[in-house]
Amino acid sequence: MFERTSSEVQVVRGEMQPWTDHTTARPALAALLTEVVPANRRTLVLGPHAPEQLESVLAHSADVTMLVRSVADAQRLSADFGPCLQVIAGALDGLSVEPFDVIIATDGLDRVLGYDSADLNWSERLAALSALTAPDAVVVLGLENEFSLLNLLDSRPADERHGDDEWRPLHDDPTRPVSVEQFRTALPWSAEVYADFGGRAFIRADVAAAARPGELPTRLAGAALESVPVPLLSPPADGLDTAARAGLLPAVPTAWLAVTGATPTQDIYAQSAHSALTATQTLTGWDTSITTPAPSTEVDEEAAEPTDEELSFDGSVVPAAVPAGVSVESVLLRLAAAEDVPGFRKLAAELGEWVGDSRVLVRWDDVVVDGGTFAFGVSPWVAADVVAKEDLLAAAWYRFHDRMITRHRRHPWPPWMIGDDLVSAWLGMSGIEPPEHLQATSPDALPASTEQVARGKELAAALAVAVETNTDLVDLRTSLAAAEEARQELFELKGHVYGLERTLGFRNKAMKTRENRIRELRGQVQKLNVAHERIRGSRTYAVSRVIFHAAQVRKPKTVARKLARKIRKR
Repeated sequence: MFERTSSEVQVVRGEMQPWTDHTTARPALAALLTEVVPANRRTLVLGPHAPEQLESVLAHSADVTMLVRSVADAQRLSADFGPCLQVIAGALDGLSVEPFDVIIATDGLDRVLGYDSADLNWSERLAALSALTAPDAVVVLGLENEFSLLNLLDSRPADERHGDDEWRPLHDDPTRPVSVEQFRTALPWSAEVYADFGGRAFIRADVAAAARPGELPTRLAGAALESVPVPLLSPPADGLDTAARAGLLPAVPTAWLAVTGATPTQDIYAQSAHSALTATQTLTGWDTSITTPAPSTEVDEEAAEPTDEELSFDGSVVPAAVPAGVSVESVLLRLAAAEDVPGFRKLAAELGEWVGDSRVLVRWDDVVVDGGTFAFGVSPWVAADVVAKEDLLAAAWYRFHDRMITRHRRHPWPPWMIGDDLVSAWLGMSGIEPPEHLQATSPDALPASTEQVARGKELAAALAVAVETNTDLVDLRTSLAAAEEARQELFELKGHVYGLERTLGFRNKAMKTRENRIRELRGQVQKLNVAHERIRGSRTYAVSRVIFHAAQVRKPKTVARKLARKIRKR
């Protein structure tokens, strides 16, 4: 039934070579598999999976078989995991073995067929998968959501959204489920469905449906989507909040994950840097915990290092119980949109009283409003040393400024009051004395607010790098607004150029008139010079000059005696 390659990899019909299927480490998924995979059961891992997921499965199952369509991937996996993992290269429709007690197919059924496989739709692939499952099997199956928010906002054409290393049929499949209910109905087993947000946050579907903007599930889903390296037309935060407000958060994730035959104990599995954050809903909020897996490969060791020299990951600062309130950022954005400046000032003053010197970075998008006070959320990022209160506030306000202004949120402040000046104003609302405005000594002198928020700006920038926010983001609405502004500016510049051209034309005519007048005057002067030279050369002019000089003599008798003496001498 099986063929063998030189590296002891079994090959069935449908293998692809040379080929590779791209996978990424997903600590949250590894934590979920650790809980649902039963011990010492015969297990099949279907499709490409990262080493972290395989290690979670191998830690519980003694007999693990993995089916991948790439021969190169199969050889690498066989070399990495050795005899504890039986690797088969081929397609799903080419595998014919005894049923398995556990089937792990978190990548879904899209990358399980090869070039030579039959053109099976999703339902037929599911039937082939069901034929490999025992009656009481545990199945973990993923499904890509065609109606996902990222798919709707993806700026790439449909034929460019999968690279050459992720070949899959690009055609419509009417049998593929496109909602949670359709997914549950299509499965032949009773399943618990999780909403998968970019592989970084898995939220139970009913918990996600009950989540509202600013609450922990929505915050984790938004952070997960913001970290996915996909070029988007606009930030996903607005659409995610709208879906949460309508109770449709489980309808817009990037994928779903169905778990049958086992019940996960946590409501949320989320990725926090290189660790896994789990949360369970209680009557008063959420019980949370963070597990940091030990790195086993070189890639893992690199991922386990801090993302920034100034900041480090410290899971111990995450509280074991997080209140069920909304984030401070949500409240601030509502007050700013409503132009409720007194309410904004009051909340900013309360935040200024609550924040103190600490190593834990303060983020308004993670701080929770808990009745009349506030509480930290699940952010694990801390500074190397204790940070002063004013610098923590500056970092929090600068991050809030970036998330509000760059997303063109409505606010009551003048449009020219942005950047350091606006952050300095918010710091003043929080009780931090504003800097004294000094007279600028030179045109390049920076304002006093720049020095006040400099340290906070550095911390906010380091935090943005640490949380891996997607920077390959093209906001179409911002681009259209900028294009309209540029069009208006171009129209004004054209008018200015037209005015300058008319002015230059009038001045050119005036210059020509002046030039002609100067030429006329120059001709007249030349004529006068010629006439003057003619007069100076005449005898009449010479006699007149003698008479003129004679008239200037004051003592004519003395002159006459001198002339008589000269005549006599001669």
